[in-house]
Amino acid sequence: MTFYILAAIILSIVLGYTTKINIGLFAIVFSYLIGCFGMGLKASEVIELWPIKIFFIIFAVTLFYNFSLANGALEKLSNQLIYKCRKFPSLLPLAIFFVATIISGLGAGYYTVLAFMAPMTLLLCQKTKMNVVIAALAVNYGALAGANFMTSQSGVIFRGLMDTAGLTTDTAFRYSSGIWAATFIIPIVVMGVYSLINARTNKIAIEAVLPEPLDAKQKKSIWLIFIMMAIVLIVPVLNLLLPNVDAIAFLNARIDIGFIAIFFAIISLFLKLGDEKTVISLVPWNTLIMICGVGMLISLGVKVGVIDELTEWLSTNVPVWLIPVLVFIISAIMSIFASTLGVVAPALFPIVPALAAASGLNPLLLFICIIVGAQSSSISPFSSGGSLILGSSPADIDKSKLLNALLFKAVPIGVGAGLLATFIIQWVF
Repeated sequence: MTFYILAAIILSIVLGYTTKINIGLFAIVFSYLIGCFGMGLKASEVIELWPIKIFFIIFAVTLFYNFSLANGALEKLSNQLIYKCRKFPSLLPLAIFFVATIISGLGAGYYTVLAFMAPMTLLLCQKTKMNVVIAALAVNYGALAGANFMTSQSGVIFRGLMDTAGLTTDTAFRYSSGIWAATFIIPIVVMGVYSLINARTNKIAIEAVLPEPLDAKQKKSIWLIFIMMAIVLIVPVLNLLLPNVDAIAFLNARIDIGFIAIFFAIISLFLKLGDEKTVISLVPWNTLIMICGVGMLISLGVKVGVIDELTEWLSTNVPVWLIPVLVFIISAIMSIFASTLGVVAPALFPIVPALAAASGLNPLLLFICIIVGAQSSSISPFSSGGSLILGSSPADIDKSKLLNALLFKAVPIGVGAGLLATFIIQWVF
């Protein structure tokens, strides 16, 4: 049965890639066929494998953050932040990275930031003579780093997957913080080195056109985001710093980002910060279906022992020092063709607790290797991020040249930097 589960995962990815149909839908079908006809489960038992907690959290968080997208607050904010960099043109790649990080961290999420910042960034390349590969890396890195923040879309998903894997809420929060730190620092080093090397020969020039200011509704949206982030972050941090205070422990056990996001979504509706139908339509339903569909198939794999078998093989056949590197490489290869959130993380996160226990490695190291590996190649034109950059490029940009640049320049740079970081992080741990 293990073979059929693994084959179903691979086949779902291949079918999704070739047909352009959501991978999650294929995974749901395979879950039904294998669960009911291969394992003898009832249909209701297979349905119960749907990861309802992850579904609810992603839905609730993105619903609230969508108000700032619908009323244009985040787009205006990004234009203003780039304008601030006009006097430091050589630092434009770093500026793009930080702007994408901030906007993504404020809730726009990876795909949304790429959708509205990638075209703008590629246009900047034409106007400022900035290197296209570095620009694409900057916006991709930033969108990833911001989305990985503990209260943003990817960070919330990572915490949910860790909860599903059996980790406590506090541990999941700490580990997701570590993932965010790694994916925030690595791009700064890459972009910083590039900016330093090119500082003397810089040919970048930024047009000093003052962007439009935020209106009253947009300012309210941004303030609500900061207030929600403060509520969600302060209590867990206080609980880590003051673990013996009962009042803080009581609050920490009951602070849930999903319910708080719904609360703030209602406030946004009362303040008329966005149209309800528009906001609901912006929920990333494709991502939800993909993550939850693959999650059902992974849960079947857990039932038949796939995770235990894979863990045992890695811990007995691979030297301990090589395990993090191998995890990085597996994640990077998977991410060339598949989504980090929809496939790589749901498939590999469940093996971490058992693999860490068997090998003696720090679980945080393995979680970081999975995400750093997956996101190092996410700019591939065959993956979701790279394809979005390619698809959203302006009409006068040669897409063939851009595809080759992403695949043969951006991906090697990302994987090389990620692999070097993996060795350094492993040494630290």
